[in-house]
Amino acid sequence: MANAFDRVARDLLTSSVQKLQEKAFKIAREEIAPLSAHVDAKGVWPEHSFKALGKAGLLGLTVPKESGGSGEGLLGLAAVTEAVGESCASLAICFGMHCVGAAVIAAKASDYHKKHFLEPIAQGKHITTLSLSESGTGSHLYISETKLQSEGNEFLITGQKQFVTNGGRADSYVLSTLASENGEKGVFNIVVVEKDTKGMTWPSQWNGFGMRGNSSLGLELKGARIPKANLLGEEGDEIWFVFEVVAPFFLVAMAGTYLGVAQAAFDIALQHVKTRIYSHSGERISDSPVLQSELAEIWMEVQGLRQFLYASCLAGDRGSPEALPNLLSAKAQAAKVSVNVCNRAMTLCGGVAYRENGKLSRLLRDARASHVMAPTTHQLKQWTGKALLGIPLL
Repeated sequence: MANAFDRVARDLLTSSVQKLQEKAFKIAREEIAPLSAHVDAKGVWPEHSFKALGKAGLLGLTVPKESGGSGEGLLGLAAVTEAVGESCASLAICFGMHCVGAAVIAAKASDYHKKHFLEPIAQGKHITTLSLSESGTGSHLYISETKLQSEGNEFLITGQKQFVTNGGRADSYVLSTLASENGEKGVFNIVVVEKDTKGMTWPSQWNGFGMRGNSSLGLELKGARIPKANLLGEEGDEIWFVFEVVAPFFLVAMAGTYLGVAQAAFDIALQHVKTRIYSHSGERISDSPVLQSELAEIWMEVQGLRQFLYASCLAGDRGSPEALPNLLSAKAQAAKVSVNVCNRAMTLCGGVAYRENGKLSRLLRDARASHVMAPTTHQLKQWTGKALLGIPLL
């Protein structure tokens, strides 16, 4: 982790976000990084590292201060996921989806939601996550085919979800469904389903090419009963939640994670070029103009992404109308940069980097997930183009 606190664009961070990022870097160095290779090799959910974040008070990052959290927005999420992502991308995605779920709960929280969910989250005692994706609707996260039936003071939920990060590990799941009263096309709800709810099963196991510790599972719901108090907002609010809360926080969490991955790959390449000496001649590869130029280009990509992401988050936190295309393209740009930087770093480091399950190979596998995790890069580019042209996204 080279010059972690002397990076270009750090002056864009507020003092509170700087302190949170420093705390995250410290935990990443001392508790997360030593376990990251094990998380990847065994494909295990990073429980110990999650507890370390909770103990440090970081699980309440997006929880309002009135409920005991840090009350941070997009910029805070980007900075902390970047710090965590440098050491363990799987944990950063798991943590990021927790923070997005917490932000969704907080957006229109009732007193019940504050006491039952937000306060325990802020205390590091409760992990939440998103459950939006379905196999039938793919990357169209805002469309749900899961059905919700009203019965007295309860809702009954029937359907299947896919790629639930923290699946089987979270204490609650922020889940999208068809609206209960009429089930009309385009009318959806957001509800919170708690982990011990009867009728929930996890039939699949996660064995990913990268992001191997994120426990991204399928979820089956067969008449799962939840109290109506677990409805977020009003009937039919799901589209508002998705585009006003889920989308910006979700995209920033992923972009921050992949910025961290790119920085970690650059740090490895920089250290290699600095220290590699040919034994037969005593020549340092750092004296090569070609390698100097290549290292500079990689650095430019990472720094450019950081400045773009931080500036986009600032605009989003301020409610700027210009923020939309920036936030939409932030994840697409992070995907492009992280994959490219990992590839170029591996080339710079030569054969030593090509060992199976080496750190750079792990970073490259993790980075590759960035293009396919919904919304996909192609979809984000399409939405960005529409936003620039003033065309409705849907």
